[in-house]
Amino acid sequence: MARYRGPKQKKARRFKEPIFGASKALERKPYGPGQHGRSRFQRKSEYAIQLEEKQKAKYTYGLLEKQFRNLYEAATAKDGVTGEILLQSLESRLDNTVFRMGFTKTRRQARQLVSHKHIVVNGSTVNIPSYAVKPGDVISLRPKSRNLDLVEDSLSSAPRNKYKWVETDPKSKSGKFLYEPTLEEIPENINVQLIVELYSK
Repeated sequence: MARYRGPKQKKARRFKEPIFGASKALERKPYGPGQHGRSRFQRKSEYAIQLEEKQKAKYTYGLLEKQFRNLYEAATAKDGVTGEILLQSLESRLDNTVFRMGFTKTRRQARQLVSHKHIVVNGSTVNIPSYAVKPGDVISLRPKSRNLDLVEDSLSSAPRNKYKWVETDPKSKSGKFLYEPTLEEIPENINVQLIVELYSK
């Protein structure tokens, strides 16, 4: 299953945001990696700015280029605002939904839970991280997986129902995807218009 396996903190420093979760490296060195990381005079072209925003979105949600491009193409084929539909598609992925429900602390952990068949959607085990969750779908842990230390630790420290479009019941280790979030509700710092402009060229 394809995914980014390179240095996480280097990417976090590149985008100056903790895109993979809490980053001590970014706190210690809040500037880009490499010998020019501290430089104040970095003029970027319009293309470079757009490309960087697309790369940030890719790494944030854990997709590779082909997967991301396919989601964009699907978003352009639908009626509505392409950028918002793209982000809603990213948020509707099963691994991201598991993360938003608080079952894990990072998307990588959520992806692993899904891949290892710990997650059940509407009563059926699903092990595809990119599975598109629909409003009304019920996501839960398999009975044998409900006492995993990873899940217990995450649920005990996560704020209850932090995101409006999902609701979680820590006792039953289950949750419900209520609706597709609006652009304003999605907390990720991604300027999706720059991504649309990049792909529209």
